[in-house]
Amino acid sequence: MSERKVLNKYYPPDFDPSKIPKLKLPKDRQYVVRLMAPFNMRCKTCGEYIYKGKKFNARKETVQNELYMGLPIFRFYIKCTRCLAEITFKTDPENTDYAMEHGATRNFQAEKLMEEEEKKIQLEREEEELNNPMKVLENRTRDSKLEMEVLENLQELKELNQRQALVDFEGMIDQYRDLEEREREREKEEDERETKDMLDRALVKRLRDSDSDSDQEEKSSETLPERDNTDRPTDILTRATTESRGGEPCCVKKAKVEKWERSIGTLRGGGDLGSLVIRKKPASLASKSAPASSSKTGSSDDSAAAPKPVTTQTPSSLSLLGAYSDSDSNDSG
Repeated sequence: MSERKVLNKYYPPDFDPSKIPKLKLPKDRQYVVRLMAPFNMRCKTCGEYIYKGKKFNARKETVQNELYMGLPIFRFYIKCTRCLAEITFKTDPENTDYAMEHGATRNFQAEKLMEEEEKKIQLEREEEELNNPMKVLENRTRDSKLEMEVLENLQELKELNQRQALVDFEGMIDQYRDLEEREREREKEEDERETKDMLDRALVKRLRDSDSDSDQEEKSSETLPERDNTDRPTDILTRATTESRGGEPCCVKKAKVEKWERSIGTLRGGGDLGSLVIRKKPASLASKSAPASSSKTGSSDDSAAAPKPVTTQTPSSLSLLGAYSDSDSNDSG
């Protein structure tokens, strides 16, 4: 494969190039070359835009009877990418550019228009100076002023560059870094101080709140009445029942109830069983009531003569039970 790319060819020692016959080719012969569009253009036939750098297989020919300072001018033929219309342009060595001939229009280019405008102004100025000497003097004074301003600006730039050349940029950077480090440390210290102050204020506030809470607790304990430590948890039920029944004081305890009274009921006066059971009085009360009864015998004799109704009571189980209880208490006494 390497021998296919060899550019050197072998020439024998007896080679004579004058003996090679020359072909008679036309002067306007066209060659097919590969090129890119030198500028933006638009096709006149279909309006297709062809941008700068688009590649074409173009035909190249030498323009006859046109030279610029001995340099030949070449013409190129390309086809529109959409409608295949032929577009031609040629070289312009005078302006180091290309000139459009036909088939398309060149798009707007600010640089090209600016150059053309500058050339136009230069030509007008030269025409004015030819016929008006005062205009020549004005133009020279204006040009001299512009030159002085340009020189002053250049001098200022040179002085600025010299001052910058004497500046130690490394030292400035080090100073700036040191300044940043000090600023960072100062901000860190301020943050620590602020956090410490906030913690102190929070601690003081917490202590104040705790003191106020303790004071309130002391005041509330002073205002509340002292509770009897001897009270039992079940006393609350007895207090509630006494308050609901007769409005008696809450601290009054209920009398002890015997076991047989819980099942049968009390034999105290006021009830149905009180009329059936007669309690025996103690001996002291019986001795005191004896003289009083003897003094009343005389007065009662008259009343004894009157007939009394006889009441017969049938014995019941409850009365027998009451008598049994009285006999027990007398025996024990």
